[in-house]
Amino acid sequence: MTSTADRVESRWADKPPDQRAWKGQQGRTRKTASLEQDRAAGGTDQRWVDLGDGRQARASVELKLLPRTRRIRAYLRWSDRGRSPTRYLGEVEHATRVENLAEGWRLAWSRGLLSAPDTPSKSWAKNARVRAVMRANKARDTGPERRLRSLLHRRGLRYRVDARPMCDLRRTADIVFTAARVAVFVDGCYWHGCPDHYRPARVNDRFWQEKIDGNRARDRETNRLLADAGWSVIRVWEHEDPAEAADRVELVVRGAALARPNQSNAPLPRV
Repeated sequence: MTSTADRVESRWADKPPDQRAWKGQQGRTRKTASLEQDRAAGGTDQRWVDLGDGRQARASVELKLLPRTRRIRAYLRWSDRGRSPTRYLGEVEHATRVENLAEGWRLAWSRGLLSAPDTPSKSWAKNARVRAVMRANKARDTGPERRLRSLLHRRGLRYRVDARPMCDLRRTADIVFTAARVAVFVDGCYWHGCPDHYRPARVNDRFWQEKIDGNRARDRETNRLLADAGWSVIRVWEHEDPAEAADRVELVVRGAALARPNQSNAPLPRV
């Protein structure tokens, strides 16, 4: 029986494989790349890896050409809290990228690297597409959070990320200035019911309205509990200009530092 490696070596013994066998289209958008992976995997719900603790991440198959051996290798990649784990799947031999991506996904399933999709009975979502969007929603390190943190860091402010302002209060703020007792929350327009951009769901609207109302009530309670304990709470909508939001945060944090007795000229501590 001829092995895959033997077939690959025979196919490209005299010249490297055509770029169409492994290289993605130049200038493609992220959406186009994701759709390509969906088609190769057989659907969005076929691309999940189990991270443990009830968490999942959507993976992609990456093709790489080894110029010296003239072979194409497939790898499975995904994102997990800022890291990009990679698993080698094997060598692929087809003449087109589409076929090689599909082969890579078959190898990933055969090696037990992927997790089965959730069934509708386990999810409130209407369909697979909605479940995928919900899964992809980040609890931390969103784009607005990262942009705001970057601006604050450039201004010399130091903070904790995704931390509890108070140990005995089970509430987590996106940015915490412990010494200044300032807690910053960067709220998504949909999940927290932004008055400017929130639009009610068209499907299962009662369930989602109750969920959004619950989030709003929890936000108000969090604000009250922290304020009662002497904390300043700043809420930033994801649509806000990050520079203007950084101005607001810096004003409160530095004001709190100046208000501390005998420390009016002291630099803000690294917390």
